[in-house]
Amino acid sequence: MSGEQKQAVKRNIDRFPEDFMFELTEDEKLKVVTNCDHLKNLKFSPYLPFAFTEHGVLMLANVLNSRRAVHVSLQIVRTFVRLRQLLSSNIELARKLEALEKKYDEQFRVVFEAIRQLLMPPEKPKRRIGFQVKEKKIQYDLN
Repeated sequence: MSGEQKQAVKRNIDRFPEDFMFELTEDEKLKVVTNCDHLKNLKFSPYLPFAFTEHGVLMLANVLNSRRAVHVSLQIVRTFVRLRQLLSSNIELARKLEALEKKYDEQFRVVFEAIRQLLMPPEKPKRRIGFQVKEKKIQYDLN
């Protein structure tokens, strides 16, 4: 967001309560720049960036009048809608699974447990810390 766009937001600050938008701290800005390569230009910006929620993006589309701002805002809103659909479909699937589990007896318990495990995100393997020495094992002749 340019300084001009940030000024437009500040001029309309009453449209952006804290549950719609917040300003990142310097530390948060550094973390975002470190983790997101496409935001590397933000590192040298004198401004602290704003972060917008789904509703804040809708307000932002009303405040900023450039074509690009409106296009980006629409894409972000579509992304939020899609995420909400994905979350609700997983919740609905979990409800249906629970209803089926109550309906059928113990013989299907293993099947339901397997399905429930498939619905859970996999755990990331923990990285081993320290030096790993890889040497050939030496065979000693004990005769």
